Amino acid sequence: MATKQTLKAAPRARTGSGRLNQMRKEGWLPSVIYGRNTENVNLKVDAKTFAELLAHSTSDNILINLDVEGQGVRLAFLQSIQHDAISGAALHADFLAIDEKTEITAHIPVHLNGEPAGVKAGGVVEQYIHTLEIVCLPNDLPDTIEVDVTALGVGASLHISELGLPKGVKATHGGDVVVAHVGVPGAGLEETPAA
Repeated sequence: MATKQTLKAAPRARTGSGRLNQMRKEGWLPSVIYGRNTENVNLKVDAKTFAELLAHSTSDNILINLDVEGQGVRLAFLQSIQHDAISGAALHADFLAIDEKTEITAHIPVHLNGEPAGVKAGGVVEQYIHTLEIVCLPNDLPDTIEVDVTALGVGASLHISELGLPKGVKATHGGDVVVAHVGVPGAGLEETPAA
């Protein structure tokens, strides 16, 4: 299950693109926390600490104990991050205020483990879903979804219904959606007649 990270934050009064750019130059990441039965609160977090938190995470779906200066610790889910189109640096973060009973939607990386039997027989594995959208309670949020594919033969497919998701975790897509398939190399390519 996902580990809760702790992140210090402070309320911010500054708004407007010029002022937010100045905050970024000072090493702050503008952010906001919102949620049901919660007022939207503009915050700022240390940009370097936030970047390190992302670097050590398997995905952008992170549960955070947000320690807001003067307001105490609040459980939050990192809802979205706005990135600079050129540098890739974070420009803004949205946090969703939640509690242990708030269902969240997250995109979790899917890792295929092992070499499929079909690959050993000359087939090629194709992974169609690299991240799976799931719904669960915060305490059930997995870091990754690990799948053993060693039994997949040539022509076999792995479907969402066969992933063996952890207890309390539901996929938002239908169980018949294909996650991975072991195909025959060159299948579907027609030979062109010689001139």
